[in-house]
Amino acid sequence: MPNQETLAPPAAPAAVPAHRWAPVLAVALTTFTTVSSEMMPVGLLTPMSDTLGVSEGVTGLSLTITGLIAAVLSLLTPALIGLRDRRTVLIASVAVLALADALTALAPDFLGLAAARVLLGVAMGIVWGLAAGLGPRLADGPRLALVTTLIFSGVSIASVLGVPLGTYLAALAGWRSAFWALTLLGAACAVVLAATLPALPVHERVRAGGPAGALRHRGVAAGLAISALAALGHFTGYTYVRPVLEADAGLGTGVIASCLLVYGLAGVAGNFSLGALAGRRPRTAVLTALGGVALAAGLLPPATGSPAAVLLVLVLWGVAYGGVSVSTQTWVRTAAPALVEPAAALWAGVFNASIGLGSLAGGLVVDQAGNRAALLTAALCTAAGWLLAVFSRPRRAGAS
Repeated sequence: MPNQETLAPPAAPAAVPAHRWAPVLAVALTTFTTVSSEMMPVGLLTPMSDTLGVSEGVTGLSLTITGLIAAVLSLLTPALIGLRDRRTVLIASVAVLALADALTALAPDFLGLAAARVLLGVAMGIVWGLAAGLGPRLADGPRLALVTTLIFSGVSIASVLGVPLGTYLAALAGWRSAFWALTLLGAACAVVLAATLPALPVHERVRAGGPAGALRHRGVAAGLAISALAALGHFTGYTYVRPVLEADAGLGTGVIASCLLVYGLAGVAGNFSLGALAGRRPRTAVLTALGGVALAAGLLPPATGSPAAVLLVLVLWGVAYGGVSVSTQTWVRTAAPALVEPAAALWAGVFNASIGLGSLAGGLVVDQAGNRAALLTAALCTAAGWLLAVFSRPRRAGAS
């Protein structure tokens, strides 16, 4: 798409007074709802597989389907929505996301689940194609790092509340109840967005070659490659963390839910601590996040003999992965500050594609070589991203 007209955000943030944080928190709720919907099968892999009559590796493909569809839509979002108000598009996408969760709850078999997850991927792709670039639309320079961190806090808080609560709810009332709860949450999120988000029109167009224009920035290209390896590695291992904790560590459902809760709490801490660091030193934040994920994935197999050791490794993994999204997206934004929307769409597309491919790779490894091999593969992929970050940097002078 070398001659495609791309959309530039306004030079100044949308008309949101500095003291009004409700729109920012509404977008954070959106990312929370989106990630909870995407990742819920991680906490429910075993009961979903039993009900649908397929293996855990096949059920894990539900994340692959969603991730790949979302990747394509993320890339195309700026071109597809044109000059439409971003507020309107975001609200409509969240409503579609709620519908997809309802269809997941009703799925009679894996084909029904796959169809629902395709619809979820469509909604997710548009949400991420917009949400990743909304920080500069809702805040000025001094507040941008905090606003970006808050928006991405929905990712880690989804691990704290979304997946663990869904796991608990599924233990009480079946896995379908978790997706009905997500349906209600999605509907509520659309209402909150409608009540709080200001109009977000696009005021001008620039000819920048679309995503290809952003890719011409070496810092953007490096940041996307690092993001891809980070997400690929993480989801190769984390998608199948429940079978690891269940079969290898011998933990029960309640203990697993508690472990995921601790992991999520650590993720929130990582999001805010590494998010603040990313605002000043994006490269350092990226190296810290990826190094922690690689180390944790490599340490989990030998740690399964001790519940305490498992918990410590999951805390490390949570802190590290909690900073992956915000730090890698900050890297990309830092590399091309004049191309926020196309660069953010690229990042969202690459990240979601890597989620899908990571889930697929993990499923293949689990089915062929077992859980421990999937974790080793995850560690190696993430370590490759860390090495790339060592020899790269955002393009802006003075960034680290």
